[in-house]
Formats: sequence, C-alpha cells, structure tokens
Amino acid sequence: MPHSKRTTAGVAGGLLGLIGLSTVAGVLITATVTPAVAVTSAAATSAIDMFNNLPSVLNIGKQILPSTIYYTDGKKSVKMATYYDQNRSPVTFKQIAPVMYDALLSSEDPRFYEHGGIDIMGTTRAILSNVKGGSDTQGGSSISQQYVKNVKVQECDWDAKNDEELNKCWREATDSSGVEGYQRKLQEMRYAIALEQKYSKNDILLGYMNIANFGGTTYGIDAAAMRYFGVHASKLNLAQAATLAGMVQNPNTYRIDLPGGTIKDRAGKPVNTAKDGYKLTKQRQEYVLGRMLEDGKITQKQHDDAVKAPIVPKVTDPSMGCGESIAPYFCQYVTQVMRNDPAFGDKEQRRQLLYKGGLKIYTTLDPRIQKASAKAQKDYTPTTVTVPAYQKTKKNPDPTFGSASVSVEVDTGRVLAITQNTKYTAGTSKAKGTSGIVYAGDLQFGGSGGFNAGSTFKLFTLLDWLDKGKSLNQVLDGRKHNRTPWTDRCVAGGSLGNNADVHNYQQRGGYFGTPMRFTKESLNTGFLEMARQLDLCDIGNVAQSLGVMRGDGSPIPLTTDGTSKIQADNPVPYEVIGSDNVSPMAMAGAYAAVANKGVYCQPRVIDKIVDSEGNDVKLPDRSCKQVIDPKVAATAAYALKGPLERGGSGDVGNPNDGTPLIGKTGTHEDYQTWLMTSSTKVTTANWVGSSFGQLDLYHNYFQGVSLNNARFSLGRSIQGAIDKYYKGGDFPQPDNNLLRTVKVNLPSVIGMSQDDAEKTLKKAGFQVTIGKPVDSDQPKGLVAEQSPGAGRVAAGTAVTLQLSTGQGKAIPDVTGRVPAEAIAILGAAGFTRTSLQCQTNPGGDGTVTSTDPSAGTIAGPSKKITVTYQSPDCKGGGGGIIPPPGKGHGGNGGN
Repeated sequence: MPHSKRTTAGVAGGLLGLIGLSTVAGVLITATVTPAVAVTSAAATSAIDMFNNLPSVLNIGKQILPSTIYYTDGKKSVKMATYYDQNRSPVTFKQIAPVMYDALLSSEDPRFYEHGGIDIMGTTRAILSNVKGGSDTQGGSSISQQYVKNVKVQECDWDAKNDEELNKCWREATDSSGVEGYQRKLQEMRYAIALEQKYSKNDILLGYMNIANFGGTTYGIDAAAMRYFGVHASKLNLAQAATLAGMVQNPNTYRIDLPGGTIKDRAGKPVNTAKDGYKLTKQRQEYVLGRMLEDGKITQKQHDDAVKAPIVPKVTDPSMGCGESIAPYFCQYVTQVMRNDPAFGDKEQRRQLLYKGGLKIYTTLDPRIQKASAKAQKDYTPTTVTVPAYQKTKKNPDPTFGSASVSVEVDTGRVLAITQNTKYTAGTSKAKGTSGIVYAGDLQFGGSGGFNAGSTFKLFTLLDWLDKGKSLNQVLDGRKHNRTPWTDRCVAGGSLGNNADVHNYQQRGGYFGTPMRFTKESLNTGFLEMARQLDLCDIGNVAQSLGVMRGDGSPIPLTTDGTSKIQADNPVPYEVIGSDNVSPMAMAGAYAAVANKGVYCQPRVIDKIVDSEGNDVKLPDRSCKQVIDPKVAATAAYALKGPLERGGSGDVGNPNDGTPLIGKTGTHEDYQTWLMTSSTKVTTANWVGSSFGQLDLYHNYFQGVSLNNARFSLGRSIQGAIDKYYKGGDFPQPDNNLLRTVKVNLPSVIGMSQDDAEKTLKKAGFQVTIGKPVDSDQPKGLVAEQSPGAGRVAAGTAVTLQLSTGQGKAIPDVTGRVPAEAIAILGAAGFTRTSLQCQTNPGGDGTVTSTDPSAGTIAGPSKKITVTYQSPDCKGGGGGIIPPPGKGHGGNGGN
C-alpha cells in the first residue's frame, strides 16, 4: 500500500497527534494507575469498572517485513532483490545508538521508565490544554500507547484487501475525535497498561523503534537511519538522532527526502524544502534538542552545535525489485512464481507473502553459469536492431529483436541461469532495447506468450515414433509432396483430411531416408512422413507429458478434441514441425528429460523459502517423474547426437570440448530460430528471433554475422561454460531393437505399366528408379525386370525398373545339334549375333552342349549368343564343324 496516500489528518495526525479527553477519562486513568486515590462519585466508579472491563490482551501480530530473494555464491547467500510495502530492517536493542533512545524519550515520553504504561502528568497536561481550547491539540500518549497504536495500524495493513478498506481501518485505528475517538483512546490506554505488565520497558521501547513510521514507506529506526543519512541505527550522531526523533510526531511532514517540499502553505508554496533548510523539520529537531538539554542528556555546547548545524540528508534509496540484480530476468521469473503460483494462496495472499511476509527466498541460480550466459548474450546478440524500411510492411511496421537462454539441471529441474538480450526494466517500457518480460518464461511466469518452436518440436514425433516400437533405421519416403489423410483420435472421426506440403531448409526436395538422418539434418518432409504413420494426438500428448503447453497456457491443439480453431494457413499437421508458440523454459525441461533417461523434472527456480519466524514455507510442487521409457529416451538421445555432429544442422553450435552432447536446431520461417544443447548434466534452450512482429533474421546482422546464426554462438559459448563446471558423461546406449533394419514385402510389378508399378511401389514405401529398357517378351512399355526382385527387403529400398522393348523372345534349345545346324536354328529365330566356342573333350562328338544365355532365356534380336560344343580336337578352322563318321545329323555338308 503506497503510504503517500495517507493524509496528515487521517494518518500522521491520528497516529501521533494529541486527543482531547474528557475529565472522566482523566479520572479513569488516575483510578487505574493509582488505585489509592479515593473515588467517591458513583458515575466515576461506574466509569472505572467500564475501563477495567475493556479487552486487555493485545495481539501483537507478525511484523510487516520485506522479503528478500537470494542466490548462493559458494557457501554465501547473496541478495538479488527485496520487495516490501514497509521498508524495515529490525534491529536488536544494542544495535541502536544510545543517543537515539535519549532523543526519543526526551521528546516523546521522558517518564517512560517511571510510569505504568500511561504518563499521568503528560495526559493531564494534554487534557487541561485541550479543555482550554488551545490552538494545537496537545499530546499525552506514552511510548507504550504509541506502540499500541502502531500495532493496531499494522493490523490494518495486514487485513485490508484494498485501499478503501485500508483507509477506513486507519481512520478507525487513529481517529481521536468524538465519542468513538474517546473510546478508542481509552482502549489504547487499557492495552498499554496490560502491555507493560507483560513486557519489559526495553522490549516495548525496541518494539516501538522497529515498528514506527518515519515517512513514506520507511519503517523502523534502522531503515530510517539508512534512508535519510546513509548509516545504520548504531552509527547515528546527536543531530541525526534528534531529527529522526522529531519525525515520529508527523512523519510525512518532517521527512527530508523530498527536496521539493512536504507540504504547501496557504498560498500554495512548498514548505520544508531543501531550499528553506527543511524548515519545519529543523524546528522540530530544535525542540527535541531542547528537551534533551532540559533532561540533562546533552551539554549546552552539544545542544548549540547541533542547533547551528544545518540538516544535511544523505538520502539512500532502498532498492526494490530486480533491477539491480546480477540476474534480473531470473529474479523476475522468481518474482512471477511468488506472485502467480496458486501454491502460495490466492492473489492477495501471494502479494502479502512477498511484500509483507519477511520471506527469505533461496533460488537455484548458479552465478557462474548466469555470468557466462549473460556474457554470451552481450557478445553475440544486439540489444536492438535497426530494421531497414524495405523490410517493414503495414502489417509488420516495427518488428523487434529478442533472444533468451535458459539452462536447467537435468536430474533436478533446477534452473541455473536465465538471460536475454534486453536491458531489464520493471513494468512496461516503450524504450527500445528494454523489457520487463522474461522471454524464457510463459504468460504465467514471465509475461511472454512464447515463440514458434520450429524443428525443436520434432522431438515429440521422434519420441512417439520410438515409443511405438519403430526403428531409427527404417527407410521412409521423405520427399516433398502432399500428405493426407492423418490419423488423429483426438478429433471427431479419428482422422484429418488436411493436406500438408512444406518446404525444407534451403528448398531441399527431400529424400528417402531414415529418422536417424532426418533428425541429424532436420528434414521437415521426413518428419511429416513419420507423423503420417503415427497418431497426431499421441504426438501432442507426448509434448504435454513433458510439460510443454502453448505460451499462453493453453494445451497444444494436437491434444484437443477439435474444438480449437484450425487456421487455413496452419493446418494441425504443421504443428509437428513447430508452428505453435512455446516457451524456452518448457522446451529446456522436455529435452532435459531425454538426457535424464526419460525422467521429467519440472523446472524450478526456488530451492527453499523461510518465513520471518524461521519456518519453512511449502514450495510449489515441482516433481520428477518417469514419463519416457528409458530405452526410448536412450535411443532418442542417440539420434539427437546427430544435429551437433559434423554435418548436422547444429554442428557449429558444439563447443567440441569432448563432452558428449545432444541437441536440436529449430527454425520457423525466417523470423524465429532455436538451438537446444544438452549434456547428461545440464540442458540449455537458446532462442533468437522476433520478440514482436516478424524480423528477417537472415538479412539483419550483428558484428557481421546474420542474426539467424547467433543461436550457434550462444549455444557454443554457454554450453562450453557449463561443461567446465558440470562434467557430463556418456549417454546410455540405444536399444538395439529400435535400431533394427526393418524388412517388408516387396511386391512384384513385372508386367505392370510404369505408372502402375511406381504407384504400387511408392504406396508400399519404396523409392523407384527407371533403368534402361530391356528386350522382353512382355509387351512394349510394360515392366520387364525389377531389381531387387519380389520378396523380403529393407523398408524403403530403391527398386530399379526396366521396361520392355517388346522384342524379346525365348532362345531356342539347340543342344545335341551340330554347330552349323544350331547356328541356323538360332538365325531362323531372329538371333543373328552368334559365335561358336569349342571345348576339347576326347569323348566329345562335336555337338552343341549349351548356349549363353541358356535356352529359354528371353532376349532381343541384338542379344549376342555364344554356342558351345565339344570335340576331341578343336584345332583348325573351327574343327569339328563336320560331324564324325556315322553321325548323320545333316547340316551344311562336309568338306
């Protein structure tokens, strides 16, 4: 609650001003404090009974205290940020300079150590002055009474749900006018008496010192000393102590941190300014010094020196929020968790915890990784980008650049670092290069709606592929073409008829390949083919099981029942290659689960919270759970090594320091890019893209490097630093069954037309090439030969088809014939390209034993046929052409 809203009459005047008490009140006080005094009036006796019957037990609730966020630097906790409604730093009795006690008691309650909670002399003087109708209401409240009043006011600060309730509560707690005001004053006195019966004087005095308001949001003597003079309460000198003691009477009037003045005179001119030497505060200080001199607390010289000296404030602005932290966006993410996580109660309860609860919030941040990540952002990404006019359009008038990195410990979910390219500013800012939004977060924690995931989203198709028992080495048709329909049990009818035809990076046409290769090279069309053979709903559910929702908190549409709108330019199948906006934090958590053998640990930024009394505060549930089969996780990790290996889509982002890594690239159009990297210890998501609008990353540069490549520099630098402090090891071996060569039935297409044969083979998942035509007895143009032939072959095998020329005939059987006769028979059949080959054999009779090709083989007229015969003597002129005596086989005669 901004305390500047408290009016002088309603708050400061109510807190510390004097009350006009009736004579009856004076009698009651006297009777209660000094019962020996004779009271004979029946009315007075009744009044005393009424006073004694007032509630006497004051519930001193928890003090409103600032909450502080810490990170651990080695063994030491270091403050990151503080949040408060009341800037207060409680101290012990000995941590306040004695001169401060003297100044306060002399001016506010000189008989504090003598009375029983109410100063009779001061109260009587106040009554007489007020009855006379003096120009100023006289004060008579003891320190104990003032402490009671401050406790009641603090109850208002705890209990009020809005400004209206708070102001009403303040008025009721501080109003001193009318019958209700007298009743409140009497109750205050009753509490003060009871208070002194329970606590020591020093405890009450210290309690008051720590609770009192010193103007604005400054509460307690230590915070006041630091605020106005830049020293702790233990170091206050006389002039400073007298100034602060004077403030408590009317804090907002006497504060000295407003050089332009605290009030205005009747003419509207500011008063109590730096220019007039803080006139009103100086007068009040002199009053305090005078009372101290009168009480013998200081010498005349000390008094005179302090009176002569001007008030010289050394205003120290207390920090609040994350602006001065070494990790402002990490700090802001923690703040958002405290403000928005239902685990800490409803909206108002969450706010009270953070701003009033005095919490000590210990975070997961590792300053070593944070500093390395912040340096990488500074070195490789600009704060702003000047966009050329030609890149702007009416629909995209002023695109802005952003980048973010978030690192998550694999086996705990502890977030080690969050960085981004902009300068942190609290709230909303229109200044370029500044932002209060945590790009790494989502709408709930960070204020970001997320960014198009691009190919990093292919992880979930890969995991579902393996979960269904499919192999990394199965050959698929990853070429570019329309794909439909799609199995999707989440929608009515169980399928979608949407066509999906996307481009690949650098307009590649795609190819027949394996999921292993598709992953390494991030082939869009390959992953669409994988998804076509799966259920889209299952892919979405895999993402959801790994904590990935859209940045606005809604589920991935793949998991819905079809009631979500499907835009004409963004069919659901495109989601498998990353058309949805997601947060870098969510993606880091998902990839970390793969590195963690399938155990998903929800990312968390808080290790521990302790309340103002030293009790542990229950944290939001951030559990670890096995959501992926370990064999599937190990095999997915095996595939995800590819992108960071030589020839992979993200190889230039690998620090190549010997640490085994997995990872994945992601690109959405030309305005969003990603690089995921992970060892077995830490996963980092790097996003570089358009924080607003659509910035062309490929044609804008920083230090001579196109912005689409900045992700690689970030990944290489940050992962390299991580590997120094978190020693990653080898990933588990993949499951052999998920690496198997998948064999399928290859159908025979002999005798089919080329078109029918290609359709048949492609539908069966085979790639087809057309070879040279061959002579065949098949009609011309039909498939004469296929290689390999029908049977069980590896899925996706390339099949070569050869079409028939229509000129093929079966080679006649000429065995047992003399060579001349054989040649004649072949010639008559159209095979004119013949030759003879003689084999020496003592038992040979000169007849044909075989042909090459063999009899019955289909061949064309141009086919060369070798005729082999056997003879005892193959010498001379083709010897053996004439059959031996007695073998009358006819033929071409003898010579």
